Amino acid sequence: MIERWWKTRKSLTSLVNPTADKAPKVLFERSFEDLYSDPGDPLMIPGKAGQSFVFSLDKDRFLLSGEGYSPNGNRPFLRSYHLADDSQSTLWQSQEDAYQKILAVIDRKSMQFLARTETPVNPPNFAFLELKDTQKTEDKAELQLISSFEHPYPEFKNIKKTKLRYQRDDGVQLSADLYMPLNYDPSQGNVPVILWAYPREYKSAKAAGQIRTSPQQFLRVSYWGVLPYLAAGYAVMDRVAMPIIGEGNKEPNDTFVKQLVANAEAALHIATEHGVDRSRAAIAGHSYGAFMTANLLAHSDLFRAGIARSGAYNRTFTPFGFQAEERTYWQAPMIYNTMSPFQNAEKIDEPLLLIHGQLDNNSGTYPIQSERLYHALKGLGGTARLVVLPYESHGYQARESIQHLLWEQLNWLDRWVKRPQQQAQH
Repeated sequence: MIERWWKTRKSLTSLVNPTADKAPKVLFERSFEDLYSDPGDPLMIPGKAGQSFVFSLDKDRFLLSGEGYSPNGNRPFLRSYHLADDSQSTLWQSQEDAYQKILAVIDRKSMQFLARTETPVNPPNFAFLELKDTQKTEDKAELQLISSFEHPYPEFKNIKKTKLRYQRDDGVQLSADLYMPLNYDPSQGNVPVILWAYPREYKSAKAAGQIRTSPQQFLRVSYWGVLPYLAAGYAVMDRVAMPIIGEGNKEPNDTFVKQLVANAEAALHIATEHGVDRSRAAIAGHSYGAFMTANLLAHSDLFRAGIARSGAYNRTFTPFGFQAEERTYWQAPMIYNTMSPFQNAEKIDEPLLLIHGQLDNNSGTYPIQSERLYHALKGLGGTARLVVLPYESHGYQARESIQHLLWEQLNWLDRWVKRPQQQAQH
């Protein structure tokens, strides 16, 4: 049984016997924000009737599968948990020079598993893994490849990811993944940059600074983010940390705007040390990332333009809470108004591209959110463009929609970000 308390971020994992008259046995008590202490979850196997069972080695031991978060990047693992003395034994862990993960159980008795393995230049492939019951990580059980998929976009094969680690002005540790454009030549000067991010709330500054990815994961280029624009001469900062922290009795959103701007300022500052022209920077995001984008344009002058997709911009339209905010509008009206880009539309003096699915049924991001912000910006003399994708919901699926999305975003970036300031204004 796993219990969670949102207010304190406490997590309690217990072993419960419903037929026994005794208290549950607590296995793990921790903060679920603290990824580095994550012991993993019980590995489940399917039953014949579609139900799931815990993978038990015997009546005293079961298997745990976890992501293996660490300051050096994720290294997924498989461990056995001994109920008799609460000890753990690592049976297998991903190699340091690859990202490997258990996907499914092939055969329980012979300890055979289906796994996935990948590196920054080798796409994910399926692999076979066989373990011994008493195996230790030092035995180094090898994965046996059972597929050999080719690189889906070889033009991006030489793109290198740099994991940036830095801190904002109050000492909170941050991170981001920096990619330089195709055929990047440092002698040609600094390049424009696009930041792609999504804010997250925390109760602990320590947890906010933890690494959540592996440097060994394959570079996935998708229309969803902004990595395609590496081919158009842009640097990309992906997974830019945007923590909003409220320790103790404080609520994260009480200082949302201040923390958001501090996060962005710190990211741009570190980027300038790696060949990026911060005077030609764009901010972009989807959903809550779009909300972030509009807020950064309203409350800072750090970016030349923004791209906001399927976002919410007037928090009075979501008066009973949003994202991790539990207070209602009537309990915290100043928070709702301060955080709403619509209520601060007169401060948005950079070009903003708004994109929305016509049939977005996400409760917080109905299309009216983008429509009303667009009307406000145009009425105030701002520079804005509204793109509505027919028949699309909160995510976009149709081939026509995706291709049009990429075209709109590239045109916006080339017009307002890539060119020198005088030409962009003209």
